[in-house]
Amino acid sequence: MINLTPFLLFDGNCAEAMMFYHECLGGELTLTKLGDTPMKEQMPPEQHNKVVHAHLESGTIEFSATDWLHPTRIPKQGNTVGLYINDAKYSELRTIFDKLSVGADKELLNDLRKMPFGTYGHLVDKYGVQWFFQGDKAHKA
Repeated sequence: MINLTPFLLFDGNCAEAMMFYHECLGGELTLTKLGDTPMKEQMPPEQHNKVVHAHLESGTIEFSATDWLHPTRIPKQGNTVGLYINDAKYSELRTIFDKLSVGADKELLNDLRKMPFGTYGHLVDKYGVQWFFQGDKAHKA
């Protein structure tokens, strides 16, 4: 089953913000920091305390978040909220990704690829909406 949830991007304070939302909304919060993943070898040590993935689920409320980790793009009002398609099979992600990428800014497109946590991709569609993709590990990318 494919899920679509809001996705928030923070500038280094993701853990603090998500703990605040957890206090307000209750539920289950998971936080994964860069330093706790194999990806830490690809990033400088000053990034290791940043959150690569946070997820809060409380009843019918559900959303995910991360700290801004892109080395050249800058967070600003308007690009810190996106839509997150997750828990999908690679073939499902590929179909949706390819359709949404028509007319997308190629400089803001990160094609689907294998990551330690599964498939990942990102694009900004022709209307300026950010889309994040995450799916299973079993695929041919």
